[in-house]
Amino acid sequence: MRKPVSDTGRAVVVGGGFAGVLAAAALACRVREVVVVERDVYPQGPGPRRGVPQARHVHLLWSGGARALEELVPGVTDDLLAAGARRVPLPRDMVALSPRGWFRRWPASHLLYLCSRDLLDWTIRRRVLADPRIRVREGTEVLGLAGDARRVTGVRLRAPSGEESLLTADLVVDAGGRGSRAPVWLAALGAGRPRERRVDTGLVYASRVYRAPAGTEDFPVVNVQADPRAGTPGRAAVVAPVEGGRWLVTVGGTRGGEPTADPEHFETFAAGARHGVVGALARNAEPLSPVVLCRSTVNRRRYVERLRGRPRGFVVLGDAVAAYNPVYGHGMSVAAQGALALRRAVRAGRAGAPGTARRAQRGIARPVSVAWDLATGQDVFYPGAADRPPSLWERLLARAVDRLLYVSTGSGLVARVVTDVMTLERPPAVLLRPDVVWALLRGPRLPQLSGPPLTAEEWAAAGVSGASAADSAGAGATRAAPPVPAPGGPAGTPGGTGARGAP
Repeated sequence: MRKPVSDTGRAVVVGGGFAGVLAAAALACRVREVVVVERDVYPQGPGPRRGVPQARHVHLLWSGGARALEELVPGVTDDLLAAGARRVPLPRDMVALSPRGWFRRWPASHLLYLCSRDLLDWTIRRRVLADPRIRVREGTEVLGLAGDARRVTGVRLRAPSGEESLLTADLVVDAGGRGSRAPVWLAALGAGRPRERRVDTGLVYASRVYRAPAGTEDFPVVNVQADPRAGTPGRAAVVAPVEGGRWLVTVGGTRGGEPTADPEHFETFAAGARHGVVGALARNAEPLSPVVLCRSTVNRRRYVERLRGRPRGFVVLGDAVAAYNPVYGHGMSVAAQGALALRRAVRAGRAGAPGTARRAQRGIARPVSVAWDLATGQDVFYPGAADRPPSLWERLLARAVDRLLYVSTGSGLVARVVTDVMTLERPPAVLLRPDVVWALLRGPRLPQLSGPPLTAEEWAAAGVSGASAADSAGAGATRAAPPVPAPGGPAGTPGGTGARGAP
């Protein structure tokens, strides 16, 4: 049974995308009326939306985000699976080349949900917006906030007809995405602008949909990551099996090595990553779409929770507070965990009560901080990415991450704990457990793999012959970086092979 709502009158959510719809679900448990203001008009089914230009590229919902999503919207993950989404056991069904080497396919300990972004958004929307307490104003633009530096009292709107109006609210949540105007709105109220940090690698994404070869229904995710400290533009490539018997293939290149929309060059670009496996797989699949580009990839964080004198009744959520290089796949999971923090805050008191917005913003900042450190701790090393060289803290953090990634290529214990953090299931403090520290000092127990741990059956199902598979190993521009030695002792020995079910 749903908990009785408080006597709070209305909450307004700016933006009806992934984060905005989850914010509405979070608020509906305690607020009598939630109004979602969306500039676009929703498609009738799983379809593209102008306000989500990144939807054509690979999106990952890590298990930490999926747990938060299911808690906010019970039953929605079953809806996704019924609609064709994949629930991928990790790390068993992910073949990944990290900057420090190939991961083994250790026994499953975590999950990843995979589908097109259009299907994901539509499935969540359909369930959440069925709540009678939630209504949507589509095709409507938010012009600014109402109130003053002490208290936000609503939003100023422009309807599709051009008519302007005021919509009052006890609480306003900005989930307007990367295009959020929250800093401008706050400054206009006299509340100041939050401090902002940007790390921009110049990354460009290119994606194409393929028909998956017959027999690849359970094919793993294949992910070749870039190495930020290789001294060359980073190239990444990923194959993600999605609904409808399709593969979504996304490639990316940083400043000076960007992909283009030319379909003749797409598979060649994929083959030019640090390993050519994605190019080999794409060459043997049937393309179903043109190549689409996305350039909205800058890491940007607004420290709204630290803004002194921030007005009551205003919260910023999702990409509006922090947006990340999409290669790390954390945006949706962080937004879901942030919406859960919002729900906890409004359950602790009325939506418009003193302290509610502040509690919510601090709760939202926790998963944001983890994802921010994971993303920028790597991206800051690309030339020209930041306005200053990497700090001592960033260099130390990068060296620690290098060690974690290297040891996890040959240690099931460390691989599991690293996956805990990457999937946002547990905080980074778990890495300080005595058994983990000892494993890091000892180094990997197994030698590094020399190539992707795909089985012979998987290569055959993908239509890639043994010769082509071997050729793909040499197609990349660079090799995995050398191991980082443990303090006071030698590192493990590179080499070896691996496949599903490796110890």
